[in-house]
Amino acid sequence: MDNDLFEKGLQQRKATLGDEYVTAALDNADEFSRPFQEAMTAWCWGFGWGDDAIDAKTRSMMNLTMIGALGKMNEWEIHCRGALTNGVSVEEIRAIIHVIAIYCGVPQSLECMRAARKVLSEAGKL
Repeated sequence: MDNDLFEKGLQQRKATLGDEYVTAALDNADEFSRPFQEAMTAWCWGFGWGDDAIDAKTRSMMNLTMIGALGKMNEWEIHCRGALTNGVSVEEIRAIIHVIAIYCGVPQSLECMRAARKVLSEAGKL
């Protein structure tokens, strides 16, 4: 593994998802899951998120849309929290959910709305 890419990814991952969450994910990794955690930190967060062509706020908005379209709600919640950290507003999250409704269907947007309400309530934004 490219250690520089891992370190860059680790910084970006912690900046978006929080040090506590990322440290726990890595500390809880075992012999089976550690290589995946390390690869995703380097690839997704170092290579993908480390590309400065797209700012973190825009990338968060893109991620919410794509993860919502895939229906991966656990990841959607995690990235919704990260989106708030990266400056995405409540109004922008609502607009993203509207786009998900248009292109992915109302049932999927309802799942995103439920997850968003949970995250926004926990963050004191609702």
